[in-house]
Amino acid sequence: MKIALIGLGAMGRAVATHLVHDGHEVRAWTRSGRTVEGVAALQTPEEAFNADVVLTLLSDDAAIRSVIVDPGLVSRAPSGAIHVVMSTISVAFAHELTELHARYGMAFVASPVLGRPDVAAEGALQILAAGNAVHLDRLSPVFAVLGKRVWPMGEDPSGAYAAKIACNMMITMAIEAMAEAVVLTEASGVSREAFFDLILNTLFGSRSYQVYSGNIAKRVYEPGFRASLGLKDLRLATEAGAAAGHELPMLAAVFERMGEAIAAGHGDKDWSIIAAQTLGEAEENH
Repeated sequence: MKIALIGLGAMGRAVATHLVHDGHEVRAWTRSGRTVEGVAALQTPEEAFNADVVLTLLSDDAAIRSVIVDPGLVSRAPSGAIHVVMSTISVAFAHELTELHARYGMAFVASPVLGRPDVAAEGALQILAAGNAVHLDRLSPVFAVLGKRVWPMGEDPSGAYAAKIACNMMITMAIEAMAEAVVLTEASGVSREAFFDLILNTLFGSRSYQVYSGNIAKRVYEPGFRASLGLKDLRLATEAGAAAGHELPMLAAVFERMGEAIAAGHGDKDWSIIAAQTLGEAEENH
C-alpha cells in the first residue's frame, strides 16, 4: 500500500518505521527535515495526497489548518485517497474537516490514539477510529500494524476526538487524585511507595495509575507527554464541554492546575508535573 505521512515527530517516526517494516511504500513530509530509514522524503505536503492513505500527525488544529486547510490541499487532492488524522484535535475542528472533505469528495477518517511514543514504538497503540465503515475496513491492515486494538467510535469523526479528549482529561484527574491522596497519607507517615503499592494492587491498577504513580513516587517528571500539550488537550475538553452546555468542575480544576504548572516554567516537563504543583514540590523540578 502507498502510504504518506504529514508530520514526523516522535509519534510519526514510530508509525513510519512500523509501516516500512510491514512492507508498505512509505513517504513523508515534515517541516523539521527529520528522516526515517526507508521513508522517502516529500518536498511539499501536497505530494502526500498522491497515495492510498495519508496519515496526518501534526500537533494541533493550528498546524493542520496552516499546512493542509488554508493552502486548499483537500480541494486539489486526487480521488481515492483516505485522509486519516491521527492528531488530537478539537471537536469543532473535526466538524469543519468533515464538511471540508465531504465537499470535495475525499474520504476522512479520525484515528487519534492512546499511547505515548514508546507505546507507538512497540506497535501497541490503542486506536480510536471513526468514519465510514468501508474506509475503516480498507484501513484495517494499516491499523493492525500500528495498534494493539482498534476501538470503533462511530461514523462521525468528531466522536473519536471527543473520546480521546475525554480520556486525556481523565488521566489528568487521576494524576491530581494521586497527588491529593499523597497529601493525606504522607501527613500520617505513610510513604508514597507503600500507598501506591496499595492502590495499584487493589482499587486502581490501570496503566495511567501505574505510570504516573511512579513519577510522583520518584519526584521525577521528565517527558513523556509535555505539560504544554496536556494544557492544549484540557483546553479542547473545556471548549467541548462549553459547547455541550454543561459545567465540568473537575475539568476546571485540573485545567487551572496545569496552567499554574506551565506558568511556573514547567511546560516542557511531563504533564504529571501537576502533582508536584499540588504537593508544593514544583520548584524542585526546575
